[in-house]
Amino acid sequence: MDKKYKRIIYLQDKPREVAVKEILAHFNPQREFEWMDSSEALGRITAEPVFAHNSMPHYHASAMDGIAVRAEDTFLAHEQNPIQLKRNEDFIYVDTGNEIPSPFNAVIMIENVDEIADDVVEIIEPAAPWAHIRPIGEDIVQEEMLFPQGHKLRPVDIGVLLASQTTRIKVMKKPTVMIIPTGNELVMPSENSAPGKLIEFNGTVIASYIKEWGGEPKLHSIVRDNPSEIKEALLQAVDSSDIVVINAGSSAGSKDYTVHLIEELGEVFTHGVATRPGKPVVLGKINDTIVVGIPGYPVSAYLALEWFVRPLVCDYLGITEPKRQRLKVKLGRRIVSTMGAEDFVRMTIGHVNGEYIANPLTRAAGVTMSLVKADGMLIVPPDKLGYEQGDEVELELLKPVDEIATAVVFNGSHDLTIDILSSFLRSELKGAKIISSHVGSMAGIMAIRKGEAHIAGIHLLDPETKEYNRSYVQKFLAGGDVVLYPFLRRTQGWLLPKGNPLSIHDVTDISKSHALYVNRQKGAGTRILFDLLLRENGIDPEQINGYDREMFSHLSVAAEVKGSPSAVGLGIYPAAKSMGLDFIPVADEEYDLLMTKAFFESEMGQQLVRIIQSEAFRARVEAIGGYSVVIDPTPVFY
Repeated sequence: MDKKYKRIIYLQDKPREVAVKEILAHFNPQREFEWMDSSEALGRITAEPVFAHNSMPHYHASAMDGIAVRAEDTFLAHEQNPIQLKRNEDFIYVDTGNEIPSPFNAVIMIENVDEIADDVVEIIEPAAPWAHIRPIGEDIVQEEMLFPQGHKLRPVDIGVLLASQTTRIKVMKKPTVMIIPTGNELVMPSENSAPGKLIEFNGTVIASYIKEWGGEPKLHSIVRDNPSEIKEALLQAVDSSDIVVINAGSSAGSKDYTVHLIEELGEVFTHGVATRPGKPVVLGKINDTIVVGIPGYPVSAYLALEWFVRPLVCDYLGITEPKRQRLKVKLGRRIVSTMGAEDFVRMTIGHVNGEYIANPLTRAAGVTMSLVKADGMLIVPPDKLGYEQGDEVELELLKPVDEIATAVVFNGSHDLTIDILSSFLRSELKGAKIISSHVGSMAGIMAIRKGEAHIAGIHLLDPETKEYNRSYVQKFLAGGDVVLYPFLRRTQGWLLPKGNPLSIHDVTDISKSHALYVNRQKGAGTRILFDLLLRENGIDPEQINGYDREMFSHLSVAAEVKGSPSAVGLGIYPAAKSMGLDFIPVADEEYDLLMTKAFFESEMGQQLVRIIQSEAFRARVEAIGGYSVVIDPTPVFY
C-alpha cells in the first residue's frame, strides 16, 4: 500500500436506512431540463405540468356510421307513425369521425334507417339530442392538465400528447452518473483472462442499471490501484457528473484507497453499513458531487448500487423510488443469520401443492448467478437470528409472480440434463421452466416427502443390495403416493487433470498419492458411492486429503479438478468433458426422477414425460456422451 495511505480500518455498522437519508440530505445537484419532441419522450420524466394545446376531438364528431339529423324532427317517429326524411334537407350521411355540421344535433345508426328511395329514408324511432355524437373535448379539453410534474411518460401518454397537438414538452435532463472501475487484476472481456486476471463486467452492469432507472451512465476506462490515478479520475468525474460511482477498493484492504481519497478530496459520511452482503460501502462528497464507493464483489456491488445510487437518481428526477411486489412464502430450508445486520438472501420460489415454497441460493457475495437465478429476496432484519424451515416469510419479488407460479420445482441431485429438459419445456410451453436446487439425492427425497418440490433427481446406491433408489423410496416414502420414474443411465468415474499426472486409477491410488480429493456434499448419491468404495477397500475417510471439502454439483467438482494438477473427484462423464478433463469410468448408475403421483398425472407432469420420451430430447442428451435415456420405462408407484 502507498505509504501515504496507511491502512485505517474503520468500517462502520451504520444502519442502511440512516445512511440513505444522510446521503440524500447532502445531495443538492444543479438539476437541468430540456425540451424534446413528444414522439421521442417515452420513459422521460416531465419537468413541469403539461397542458393540452388543443381539444380532442376539436369538433362535434359522429360516433357511429349513420345519418345526422335534427333531433326535434324525429320526436314523433314510431312504428305506427314512420317519418320520412329527405337527404340534405332533413339529414346527411355520416361515417364515424365525420364532423356534424349545424343545425344537425343527433346521429341515427345506419342499421336503424330504412332507405326507401335514393334521397329519402324512413325512421320509426326518435333520436335524443346529441345521441351518438362525440362533443368537443370529450377526451381532452384544450388547456387541461394532461400530466403533473414528475410523471414518467408511457406509450399511451405519447398518444395523448400528439392527439392534443402538444408536440414539444419539457423533461428532466437525465442525471449523469460516472462509473469508475478500479483494480490491477481487471481486464476487458475482449482481452486474455490469464490466471490472476478478472473480466471487468461490473461497470457495464452498473451502467445498465443506471440506464434502467432513468440516468445517463458514463463508463470510465479501468483505473489501476494507484492513488494518483484514482485521484485524477475522481477529480475529472466530479467536475463532469451529477453522481460518481467508484467500483472496488471500498473496503479496508492494503489497496483499498477509495475512502482515503474521498476523505482527502472532500468528505466521507459513511464507511460501512450493517448489511450482508454489501457492508464495505463508502458514501461521501467531493466538490459538491456525491461519490459512492461500492464493493468489487458483484452481488455486493449491485445491491449497494440499488440502496444508495437509485435513490439519488430518483431524487434528481423528482420521482418516487419504485417498490417491488411482495409475496408470502413458506421456507423450504432453515435460514441462519447473525444479529446486528440486515441479511439479503437470494431465493428461488416455486408453487407446490397450493403453497409458494422458497429456498435459498448461495449467499456468497461474488456469485452473480445467484441474482440471475433468484426469484425473490428475503431481507432478514438485524434483530433476528434467522428463520426455521416451514416458517412463513415475505419476500421482495425479482420476477413476476405469474412466471413463478408456472415453474416446476426440481430438488435433489444435480444433473446437466435437467437444464436441457427445462429448455425443451420452455419451448413447448411458453414461460414454463424448471427451477433447480442442487442439494443432493437425500435432500431431494425429503423435499418430496415434505411437499416442497414437484420433482427430485436421485441416484442412491444401497450398499447392501447394490440396487439404486428403490429401497430409499420404500424406506422414506412408502404409502406416500409418489412415483419413481426411470430416467437416465449414466457413468460415474474419476475426474482427473489432463494426462492424469498422479496416475490415479482407483480409490487406493487417491489415498496413496495424497491427491487433493474434491468431494460432494453429504446425502449426494456420488458421496454415497465414494464412501462405499472407501469401505470396500478398507480406507478411512481421514486418509483422504480434502474429504471434508464439499461441492454441490458435478460441474463444481470438475472446475476444482481443472484448477489443480493434484486434484481428483468423482463425477459424471459430461462434467469431465465440459472441462476438458480425463475420465476413468468407475460405475454405471441409475438416475431417476421422483415425483408425487398428483404431479406425475398432471398435465405438466405428462408434458415432461412426453418430452423425455421424444426423439429430439434423447438425441440431445445422448449426444453429450456418458448418458442413455431409458426408453418407455415402467413407473413404479408407492
